[in-house]
Amino acid sequence: MDTPAIAGGRPVRDTYLVFGKPDLREQDLAEVMACLQSGWVGTGPRTAKFQSLVKEYVNAKHALAVNSCTAGLHLSLIAAGVGPGDEVITTPMTFAATANVVHHVGGRPVFVDCKRSDMLIDPALIEAKITKRTKVILPVHLAGRACDLDSIHAIARKHGLKVIEDAAHALGTEYKGQRIGALSDFTVFSFYATKNLVTGEGGMVTTNHEEGLARLAIYSLHGMSRDAWKRYGDAGFKHYLVEEAGFKYNMTDMQSSLGLHQMERFAESQRARKEIWQRYMEELQDLPADLPAPEDPESQHSYHLFTLLPRLEELKVGRDQILDALHKENIGTGVHYVALHLHPFYSRTYGYQRGDYPNAEFISDRTLSIPMGSNLSEADVGQVIAALKKVFRYYRK
Repeated sequence: MDTPAIAGGRPVRDTYLVFGKPDLREQDLAEVMACLQSGWVGTGPRTAKFQSLVKEYVNAKHALAVNSCTAGLHLSLIAAGVGPGDEVITTPMTFAATANVVHHVGGRPVFVDCKRSDMLIDPALIEAKITKRTKVILPVHLAGRACDLDSIHAIARKHGLKVIEDAAHALGTEYKGQRIGALSDFTVFSFYATKNLVTGEGGMVTTNHEEGLARLAIYSLHGMSRDAWKRYGDAGFKHYLVEEAGFKYNMTDMQSSLGLHQMERFAESQRARKEIWQRYMEELQDLPADLPAPEDPESQHSYHLFTLLPRLEELKVGRDQILDALHKENIGTGVHYVALHLHPFYSRTYGYQRGDYPNAEFISDRTLSIPMGSNLSEADVGQVIAALKKVFRYYRK
């Protein structure tokens, strides 16, 4: 049996495989250089084009590019009318930004446990958490798997609630034949450095509501009635009026320039990710770990994250020791996520504690994400598989 590197053996790789390294190519770098040379580095024509490409891809009527998914979620809550004392129902199995923005608008994040099978919010538990203060349901398409939107929308209609989708992982995800992005009141995507499409930082809000988009656009740039491109463009100077106390959330053309060509080859990148996903599913079946749930035949996964749940009862160590051992094999990993109610801020501020959401806690204690990306070579994928088998074999009871 091969000795793992953590126990003195030779690592499976000589160089470190970074988790979530972006797939940037020469045409992307050339577009950034062209943007710099154009002199237009703020919000301008490239951002307008990027918005249009994403809008068309998800078949939404409107799109607004912002500087992060967090900003998009914040703006969407404001546009949905969430304010002090209001409640937003979401899942504890997500990144902190999902709930932080609720706190920022003065609302209270109300958590609903997820299902162990797919790690997504359990619609069967939502209605019990609805009160007269509830304004929004905020489902999260974790790892790129679509939530049960039919059930969520039915609950929202029954109680007069808005639905804002956290689609940070879900560009390319489909639900019953329709791409995520035009199915709810607002949908918010992320283009952070580890996502399927990368602009360094950045996000996009898509919607079919013209009035909602107008409110988003004003709040995204200081509450001004006109953005910088419209004020200083070829049509001549235009005065602006501050209509709201807004924020500085606009995406720049430098960011957008990175996304333009990635958007054009997005289908190609998704095919590459699917091939890696399928290889992992085939070659990791014998690990003492639960693999992602089978794909829903009615929906399409975005293949953003490939997440394992080590079966701790079959291992001599916990999840964190597995992470350390893979690190020594020069394999980067991630944890998506430590359940939000277990973090000090949420337990201190809202009184959440361990035991409140058992399924989220079960996942939180075990979850382990391995490298996924359209730029991984066959050798890279083979080394990830070899490292996992080596480490799990060593720590198996």
